[in-house]
Parts: sequence; structure tokens; C-alpha cells
Amino acid sequence: MKLIIGGYSQGKLAFAKEKYALSDECIFEDELPSKEEKEKLVSENKTIVIHNLHKWIRKRIKEGKRAEEEIASFVNSYPNVIIICDEIGNGIVPMDPFERVYRERTGRILIDLAKESEEVWRVVCSLGQKIK
Repeated sequence: MKLIIGGYSQGKLAFAKEKYALSDECIFEDELPSKEEKEKLVSENKTIVIHNLHKWIRKRIKEGKRAEEEIASFVNSYPNVIIICDEIGNGIVPMDPFERVYRERTGRILIDLAKESEEVWRVVCSLGQKIK
């Protein structure tokens, strides 16, 4: 697994596409691929890209789901994945209770993913800096 983090609109996806020669068919926007999509890509030996993981996490929390367990299960079943996520934990702590929970859980998920990743990149202005 590879993890790419950075601020909003910093060129994370463009960086990943160039660095890993990715095709658009492998990129899933704020969702995990279905079992069928995953099996098809696996059979073709393609890398799956989860772009905007933070948006997927927000949806799962709002639905009362355990995003932590779901993403861990996905990564365990398909380690050849690139995960791209905005850094949302910097700046002012939100007043809204949901926003604080969302921010905290997203940060903890990223910590767990970074521990398990073979590579972690931070992207600023489309420039990647390898941090692991």
C-alpha cells in the first residue's frame, strides 16, 4: 500500500498518476471499488487508487458505519492500493461536534494506514516529499 497525503488542491492525484503511471479506470473517487470491480482490476494486475479517502470516511461516519474496520479490511484483502487523502487535521478545531469526530477519526485512520504503508508521500504544490 502507498499513502499520499496533502492539503486541498495540492496536486495529489496528478502526482500519483505521473509517479505510478495510473489509468483513470483504476481511480475510485471517495468510494471503495465493488467486489466485482476489485476482482476485475486484480485479474488485470492493476493498481487500485482510492482518491479523496476523507470524503469516503465522512460518508461512512454519517451512515453510522465503522470506516476504520472497513478500510483496514479492504487494505488487508488488496494491499496493492494507493490511497490519497486530504490532511484535514490542521488549523482551527471545528465547533461542530460531528466535524471534530470526523477530523479525529480521519486522523487516526491515516495514522494506522501510514504504519502499514510501504511508502507515504506528502504533496504540496504538486511536489511529492517521501516521508516513509
